[in-house]
Amino acid sequence: MNSPVKTPAHHPKSTAYQRIATEEAFAPPELLEAYRKIIAKGNVDPGFNGLMGFYMTSPSERAKHIMRCLTDMDELRIQHMDECGIDRQVLAMTSPGVQAMDKDDAVAFAKVGNDYLADAVKRHPTRFTGMISVAPQDPAAAAKEIERGVTQLGMNAIVINSHTHGEYLSDQKFWDIFAAAEAHDAPIYLHPNSLPKNMIEPFQEAGLDGAIYGFGVETGLHAMRIITSGAFDRFPKLRMIIGHMGEALPFWMYRLNYMHRATVASKRYESMKPIKKTPGDYLKENFYITNSGVAWEPAIKFSQQVLGVDRVMYAMDYPYQHQVDEVIALDNMDMSIEDKKKFFQTNAETVFKIR
Repeated sequence: MNSPVKTPAHHPKSTAYQRIATEEAFAPPELLEAYRKIIAKGNVDPGFNGLMGFYMTSPSERAKHIMRCLTDMDELRIQHMDECGIDRQVLAMTSPGVQAMDKDDAVAFAKVGNDYLADAVKRHPTRFTGMISVAPQDPAAAAKEIERGVTQLGMNAIVINSHTHGEYLSDQKFWDIFAAAEAHDAPIYLHPNSLPKNMIEPFQEAGLDGAIYGFGVETGLHAMRIITSGAFDRFPKLRMIIGHMGEALPFWMYRLNYMHRATVASKRYESMKPIKKTPGDYLKENFYITNSGVAWEPAIKFSQQVLGVDRVMYAMDYPYQHQVDEVIALDNMDMSIEDKKKFFQTNAETVFKIR
């Protein structure tokens, strides 16, 4: 993640397309207070403490910028959007959302956070779109909150911050969430979380546990667990979104397909059963990806080539990544206006049902 923008510099609006940023974070002030209470209890998950514990206490300019921007849902956020030429943000409660909480607290706060977000969207209906937060700790309650978010709050996507206390959605005990998402035609944005405690040590000791590498490894693992679990055979219309250039999975697609077939044939793992399609087929048919944090033309164009131009969307990853020059670089990609409009605007409008 790069340093925050130092000086205001308005990037002009595009006349050819809108720029919709699809993985942008916010935090109700009450969420940060809940995090402080979790940390104060001691015996804190090392990943959570290393991520949010750091950002909430660090005197660094980067940390202060992030904490200030997370909680602003009005003037400052819109100022930053205008400086970058961003027409709309698709907002999700910052990771780990409610997934660091105990079950009852998580269920209760998901509703609070969704109402808070819905109010911000009402204040700025042409600038903000919201994603529903849920508590996977209680899959039945999460399914009900998806229904409320879609039918009452007008949100059409769900954010889940990867693992929940080290547990993954590939476990069928969570599949009420998939059923509700499919029934309401609401894609799940599988967003990174800090690494679980049984995975973090070799990453953290090298400073590689965060966005630089660990987030992508763990979230890509989660997506592959879901694919190989057979979830998309059970829920064929379920849609998911993964950021950061698909957490590198499109670049591994050939090997994922080959080695999945070989591993099933070897009968090496009881957990690895046949599925109806290749992993790559599910990536191309059930997933969308965003380029959040990866303003890199070769990676974007490769992903469009292998997944299809209708499957790749723009995201900035605000406020963790906030760079005017990245938007300018992507405006200048060697790409047809039609494909660039899909990347910046119309794919997001379709996926998130933005009218």
